[in-house]
Amino acid sequence: MKKRKFNHTTRSVSEIGLGCWQLGGSDWGSIDEKSAFQILSNAVEAGVDFFDTADVYGNGHSETLIGKFLQGCSESIFVATKLGRTGDLFPDKYTEDGIRAATEASLKRLGVEALDLTQLHCIPMPVLQQGEVFEWLRRLQQEGKIKAFGASVESMEEALLCLEQPGLTSLQIIFNIFRQKPISTLFPEAQAKGVAIIVRLPLASGLLAGKMTKTTQFPQNDHRNYNRDGQAFNVGETFAGLPYEKGVDLADTLKDLVPQDITMAQMAQRWILDHEAVSVVITGASRPEQVKANAAVAELAPLEPELHQRLRSFYEQAVQQHIRGPY
Repeated sequence: MKKRKFNHTTRSVSEIGLGCWQLGGSDWGSIDEKSAFQILSNAVEAGVDFFDTADVYGNGHSETLIGKFLQGCSESIFVATKLGRTGDLFPDKYTEDGIRAATEASLKRLGVEALDLTQLHCIPMPVLQQGEVFEWLRRLQQEGKIKAFGASVESMEEALLCLEQPGLTSLQIIFNIFRQKPISTLFPEAQAKGVAIIVRLPLASGLLAGKMTKTTQFPQNDHRNYNRDGQAFNVGETFAGLPYEKGVDLADTLKDLVPQDITMAQMAQRWILDHEAVSVVITGASRPEQVKANAAVAELAPLEPELHQRLRSFYEQAVQQHIRGPY
């Protein structure tokens, strides 16, 4: 597993991380503890040392599972968590006491003395603009409760606003073949300021694995069922904001571009890694066998420049006009 420097710190992390939203068991269908531990174990065996979670995933269940796993893990794992979307804070009850309480709860569930990274979890733009929440995070950092802070955002406008905050370590964004806007609007400034880029939804909720059809069914407790049109939260978090049927058509179009000897999912992740501004890609896995296939992407050669150009033209001509939600 290849590693990349994370922010301006001395810490390096695996290029491919593990997104742990699915471990919460409430938004990607159900998952039992045995399978969850096998997913985490397979990730570590494959060289993955970056886990991304949040306090709201399964109402703390994802963090709790990771905490249990860490107790028996001999490897050094960088755990990035998030706060700000639980009902006691979101959408308009943000206070310093509330942020502190959320931090303490994550510390307890993860079983650590300090959080490696805590991220504001797609909180409302007006709260970001007021800026107080960043001061609260700086105080927690000074007290040793958190080692670093960042922000997970929905739009490039939010990302650029957060970049103005002193001490910001990272930005977590949606970035994939279907969502290429950050290349020109965010990456140059993030690199100039030494801010790490964490990429979520690299496979557009599975569309870019190329295996879905228009008749594919998802469990009731899977956001790909109940949030297709943004009924529960930002539509961009599901299928990258594309209408499902259109997303299937677009993914089918890409199949002819996949190089020999790799899968579409691997091509999609390799495409992301070919952008040097990216620090880590947090690909999720609902089955243990998916983890190693994702981790293997770090060993693949970069995609050919011609393919990059074709994928850029594909986005500009066929995709971007269909994206819904903040972007």
